[in-house]
Amino acid sequence: MTSTDQQPVNSPFSAASTAEDVMARLDLSGKSAVVTGGYSGLGLETTRALAAAGAQVIVPARRPQIARATLADVEGCDVIPMDLADLGSVRAAAARISGSLTRLDLFMAVAGVMATPERRVGPGWEGQLTTNHFGHFTLACELYPLLAAADGARVVVNSSAGHALTDIRWHDPHFRTGYDKWLAYGQAKTANVLFAVQLDALGRGDGVRAFALHPGKIITGLQREMTLREQIDRGWVDEHGNVIGADFKTPSQGAATGLWAATSPLLDDRGGLYLEDCDVAGVSALDAPMDDGGVRGYAITPDGAARLWDLSIAATGATPITR
Repeated sequence: MTSTDQQPVNSPFSAASTAEDVMARLDLSGKSAVVTGGYSGLGLETTRALAAAGAQVIVPARRPQIARATLADVEGCDVIPMDLADLGSVRAAAARISGSLTRLDLFMAVAGVMATPERRVGPGWEGQLTTNHFGHFTLACELYPLLAAADGARVVVNSSAGHALTDIRWHDPHFRTGYDKWLAYGQAKTANVLFAVQLDALGRGDGVRAFALHPGKIITGLQREMTLREQIDRGWVDEHGNVIGADFKTPSQGAATGLWAATSPLLDDRGGLYLEDCDVAGVSALDAPMDDGGVRGYAITPDGAARLWDLSIAATGATPITR
């Protein structure tokens, strides 16, 4: 994959498209999916859409009781416990999934945290990088045999326009020298893109293709750790917490790009791409405003993707994927 592949493919959908639009008339009977964060926000919309199309959906959840209550009316959906910030929990979830499936057609990495206070997890790792990247990285590596067995699996990783905040801080990825919650978020979102690039490079021989995406601006539980004042100052909500601004999407619109990545025939024989508004995004200049869209070059460089992969294998001890 090169930056020249980051070109729109004339998708019939747009920023205004909903999950229902993308999934209309699709039949996923016999397909299996794992959706992290699949019981709230964009993940809930994703789970409902996949299940409605006939897929068997497994939702790993940090709060399994809440997840089961939320998804009680969704047929063909199972909830299992998992905390992305606890790699032992991730491995236990992967073992449980591997014991119940013979193949995995879709891996949807939707869960995430944003702009959290400084948290140290595991051996002192920065919390946003761990939850958003290391957890998903480990789960995908452990489930890789199921993905390879599907002969055409897709991995879809929710990143964000926030990746434009920073490249990987190779000199200090865990912010040992001073924490900045927005740079930590940006780094984690860049990691999501680089992860998809390298997973696609390693997996394409087995028919496993990977994509990263920006779902758009949506107010969901992702903002739970931000104060109301912070959201007001950013122009996201009014004094009463109501969303303002015409550029915000509904949760259904926010889930649409991920569902398009998971199902569109326009992406057959493609991968390692960054998507937005239900299409392939272009490459943006380093000094371009973040809200102008596109993907920064540093987030799709094969060398950076391979470097992060090696760093992640060394840190997590995840099962390597070899070509």
